[in-house]
Amino acid sequence: MNTNQIILVIDDSPDSLGMINEALSASGYSVLVALSAETAFTIMNTIRPDLILLDAIMPGMDGFETCTILKRTPGLSDIPIIFMTGLSQPEYIVKALTTGGVDYVQKPVIPSEVLARIRVHIGNAHKTQSAREALDHAGRHLLALDIRGRLLWATPKAASLLNHDMKEGESILPPEAESWVLTCARRNTPAGARRSFDFPHAETTSLELTYMGQTRPGEYLLRLTAIQHKREEFILRERLSLTMREAEVLLWLGRGKTNRDIAEILSISPRTINKHLEQVYTKIGVENRASATAVVMNALQDS
Repeated sequence: MNTNQIILVIDDSPDSLGMINEALSASGYSVLVALSAETAFTIMNTIRPDLILLDAIMPGMDGFETCTILKRTPGLSDIPIIFMTGLSQPEYIVKALTTGGVDYVQKPVIPSEVLARIRVHIGNAHKTQSAREALDHAGRHLLALDIRGRLLWATPKAASLLNHDMKEGESILPPEAESWVLTCARRNTPAGARRSFDFPHAETTSLELTYMGQTRPGEYLLRLTAIQHKREEFILRERLSLTMREAEVLLWLGRGKTNRDIAEILSISPRTINKHLEQVYTKIGVENRASATAVVMNALQDS
C-alpha cells in the first residue's frame, strides 16, 4: 500500500478525474484533484504531492505552462510530473518533456499503465532524494542550478564554503560565474570543465567551479573547490571564537584603521563599532587597541 504517498491530478474533465481517482485510491494512494492549474497551485500552497498527473490541454493555463511554472517554483520544482494527453503528434510529446515532464500517457488512460509509471517515477524521485542526503552526509561541496542560474539544491558543505544561507530559487553565484555556467549548459559542454572565480563573501578568496553536467531535465550540477587560503576574517573568527562581524571589525583595527574608518568600510555606525570592540576586547582578553592588534598579528602569523 502507498498510504503515505500523495498524487495530485490536474484535469478539467470530471469523468477523467473520477476514473483516475478510483484507480489510484484502490492502490492505496492519497489523491488530490484540481479542475484547473489555479486550483492546483492553491492546493500546493499547503500540501506538497509526491507526483503530479497533469492534463496537457485545459482552458486557461494549459498543462505545458503549468509545468513550466512548477519547475521554476522553489519547493515544487523536483516533483515528478506525468502528462496526460490525447495529442499524439511528436512535437507535443517533445514539448511535454522539454517543459519538465518526466513521462506522458495518452488518453484515454489505461489505469494499470498509469499506476506502473507512477511507481517508477516516485521510486526514482525517492532515489534522487536519498542520493542528495548521502552527499550531504559525505560532506561534498555540490550544488545544482536550473537553466536560469537559480539554486535548486545544495549540500551543507557548499553553503558553508560560500558562507551563504542558500535558499531554493535564488541566484547565488557572482554574475560572471553564473554566465559561465549557463553557457556550459546551453552548449552542452562536457562534464569536467572548470574555471576559477572571485567570491567576495565566501570563506576563501577564490573558488573553482567544476561543471558536472546535466543530471536531469532542467538541473545542472556543479562542484565547488577552495583554491586559496582562508580569508583573514574567517581565520580570526575561528581562532578567537568571534562572530563574523566582530572578526571583520578586529581585522580592520589590526590594519590600523580608526573606529570611524571601520564604520565607513563596513557601512555601520561608529557607535556599533564601539560596542563590537567592547565585546571583542572581553573575548580575547585585552584592554586596548595595541594589545588587540598584537593578537591579530599573532593569530594570522600562526595560520
